[in-house]
Amino acid sequence: MADFIKFVLSNFTLTFLVIGAVVSAISLGVRRADNSQEVAKRFLAGYLFFAIGVCYAYNFVMHVFFAERAAAFIGWKDSPFQAEVGYASLGFAAVAMMAARGSRDLQFGAILGPALFMWGAAVGHVMQIVRQHNYAPGNAGIMLWSDLLLPVIGFALWYFATPREKKAPVGAAG
Repeated sequence: MADFIKFVLSNFTLTFLVIGAVVSAISLGVRRADNSQEVAKRFLAGYLFFAIGVCYAYNFVMHVFFAERAAAFIGWKDSPFQAEVGYASLGFAAVAMMAARGSRDLQFGAILGPALFMWGAAVGHVMQIVRQHNYAPGNAGIMLWSDLLLPVIGFALWYFATPREKKAPVGAAG
């Protein structure tokens, strides 16, 4: 059980993505969706709340209150900049939790900010791997893959949850 808990906490980006998907699936089991767009909206809400909101709240706690442990996980030395990363994470968390049931624009912004951060972090991870041979789990493991793929998942969910304009057939009076 201790190994399982360590895995869950060490792979928190995956953990919160899975929790969001499970909660979304349960919501669909309780109240069926009318169409695929509604399904995407439910999964987007779960993604925003858990995969970004709760995940970045956890990141805030780790970087602010457990900075030495977080730094070691990444393969770095503790630094005052960790607190700044932590507080930025708190901002991402707050916006994502609000966006889970918010407007389309707010949802897009809640995905975009963390996406830019994650993709920038992924570049940093790769540079650390190449230059410093840093293969720490928080640098070369699930964090690298999460930084690359979570934004793609978020943008895809947002796209499929967005209403499409229906165009009149060619030649139809409009």
